[in-house]
Amino acid sequence: MTETNIREILNEIAQGRLSVSEGMARLRHLPFADLGFAKIDLHRKIRRGVPEVVFGERKTADQIAAIGRGVIKAGQNLIVTRLDPAKARVLARKLKSFQYRAEARIGLIRTHPQLPVGHGTVMVLSAGTSDIPVAEEAAVCAEMFGNRVSRLYDVGVAGLHRLTDSLEQIAAASVLIVAAGMEGALPSVVAGLIDKPVIAVPTSVGYGVAMGGIAPLLGMLNACSGGVVVVNIDNGFGAAMAATLINRVGLDRSASDGG
Repeated sequence: MTETNIREILNEIAQGRLSVSEGMARLRHLPFADLGFAKIDLHRKIRRGVPEVVFGERKTADQIAAIGRGVIKAGQNLIVTRLDPAKARVLARKLKSFQYRAEARIGLIRTHPQLPVGHGTVMVLSAGTSDIPVAEEAAVCAEMFGNRVSRLYDVGVAGLHRLTDSLEQIAAASVLIVAAGMEGALPSVVAGLIDKPVIAVPTSVGYGVAMGGIAPLLGMLNACSGGVVVVNIDNGFGAAMAATLINRVGLDRSASDGG
């Protein structure tokens, strides 16, 4: 149930083409569908302006497929994060509209287009090539949330000339998501060069003392440049959600609903 669906129902009732009881029958699955093992949030698009997002790790392929069928029935979009290739192959057989983005480890169901909305572009940067899977999770989620997204990868502090070569493009973005492992220095550098919000994503990339992402997390929390906000380790989805909300401040997001 999207905002467009609800507006259509209310208009039909107002014009006398639909009774109140019939309208209530159409709305009976709002705000969620109970599958027993899961409750699908069918109200999230209206409440937050983004589709339902499911954490795929530790869920079975059958559970995710059941959720997918419920979302398709409701005419909504779905994002499945942390989805491994084996489950994705099963879901591709069970759900005709299913798509898999292997690099981001994300499964997608699109029942309608998400039209672009926002003040400008969300740019996703990665410090190294090893950070790209987390950066891609952020980029794909941001696109599904209705943002215009650009990417700039492998521009870490080990070779700052790679970053400064694209400063004009970076400065043109409205919000920046910066994924980095090792010491996690790139977000602080980027924030020191531009006047836009920077969302830092520590990744679990690095040698022993990187401690699975704790070292870059602490480095980002202690960033010398002001204005850096930090999400959890490897949390590309969380960064995309934060960037989306920042990019939409003050806008009427009803225009983004293509369903």
